[in-house]
Amino acid sequence: QVQLVESGGGLVQPGGSLRLSCAVSGPFFSMYAMGWYRQAPGKQRELVADIASGGSTDYTDSVKGRFTISRDNAKKTVYLQMNSLKPEDTAVYYCNGGLKTKTTVFNWGQGTQVTVSS
Repeated sequence: QVQLVESGGGLVQPGGSLRLSCAVSGPFFSMYAMGWYRQAPGKQRELVADIASGGSTDYTDSVKGRFTISRDNAKKTVYLQMNSLKPEDTAVYYCNGGLKTKTTVFNWGQGTQVTVSS
């Protein structure tokens, strides 16, 4: 059974940076497309960025040019480098994935809180 463990969140000032990590247990990680999602209070969870098994990436418009998703198949980890953070980036961030991009077939992890505030 695949388990997802997110980490790296915290409190940061506007304009700052954070790097999130998602450790994925279980086999076949390299076959999965993975995505980072976020959920702000009172809002639906949204897809922020995803990366295909082959490495191609896609981003929601609000984070293009600021966030970078990457993966390390040897470490079975997916990362989200977040730069130029804005208060509207405040949310709980989760990872998930599946055999196709923009799919979420695994049980959700606990997420990691990102708070952007001065």
